Amino acid sequence: MVLALSLAAVEPLQQLVLALPLAAVEPNTTTGPCTAICSLIGFAYILLILSFSQENALISLLKRDDLQMEEGKIWNYVIKWGIAQNQGLPSDPEDWTLENFQALKTTLQNCLPLIRYFQISGNDIVDNVQPYQPILEKNLWKDIMKRIADPNRPISSIVLPPRIILTPIDEKTTTYYSTRNNPYKFRLLLRGSRDGFTADIFWNLCDKKENVVLIIKVKGTDEILGGYNPIGWEKPITFNYISCDKCFIFSLRNGTIQNSILSRAKSQHKTIKNNFLCGPSFHYDLVSFNHKNKSYCQHASYEKPIRNVPVDKHNRSCFSLEDYEIFQINNKHAE
Repeated sequence: MVLALSLAAVEPLQQLVLALPLAAVEPNTTTGPCTAICSLIGFAYILLILSFSQENALISLLKRDDLQMEEGKIWNYVIKWGIAQNQGLPSDPEDWTLENFQALKTTLQNCLPLIRYFQISGNDIVDNVQPYQPILEKNLWKDIMKRIADPNRPISSIVLPPRIILTPIDEKTTTYYSTRNNPYKFRLLLRGSRDGFTADIFWNLCDKKENVVLIIKVKGTDEILGGYNPIGWEKPITFNYISCDKCFIFSLRNGTIQNSILSRAKSQHKTIKNNFLCGPSFHYDLVSFNHKNKSYCQHASYEKPIRNVPVDKHNRSCFSLEDYEIFQINNKHAE
């Protein structure tokens, strides 16, 4: 997997796409960096944070109510981050000493209060939380056990509200979902490192697929580029351009929310490029391996450029793909 870290066998592009559809929600301009972009980043950046020691960035994400991930997985990532900050801990917590647990507890002292423990499933509590029980306050653990036995039993611990998911694609509604009743699922159509990086492979696997998300890891940088295409790409005889004002493109970089960009389609502009010699392309603004096997961004049909890097004489910022994935978003209830 393109962003797989030695700390854990995780699939960051898939975790990113789990948060991605939130970007279709109109941003809240009263809260600084727009909610859409913050949600878009979600745990994609936790996976980057895992390899460093950016506690502040991790805490800022844990405070959010709209991370589209089950709380049990959030717990797992936090534990892995904490362990990474304490080199030399045994791999199996059953072999840990009280000093080992105390070291982890001290490292995570600012993160542990932000976990929504009472939203973690009983199975995850037993399998993933109980092995690290010594890092939790005794009263909290007692209340967790009470809730597993009887969800309606009163407890003294502070119960944080469940995280929510704004409905991503349905712009006509303002429905909120929790991670447990999210109506969308994501089907991996293509992975470059698995299937290949040619235009033929792209068209064979993704032709006429609607509601798709492109995720690209740029080679040699910490950039993630991508976009959402609700109408899909349709293989032409040669090439054509299609308009769709629901498309958007984005970039994530430098491990910080503030340096991320979401760019929506301009109205009445050609936002999708179909070319049988090219991979997935959002007009000229994000082109994947064209007929010369070049990938680049050239500001044209979207509100703003998604890369802040030098351009060539054609106003293009070229890049190479380390990996890329395309997911299709499906409504579970429509199947």
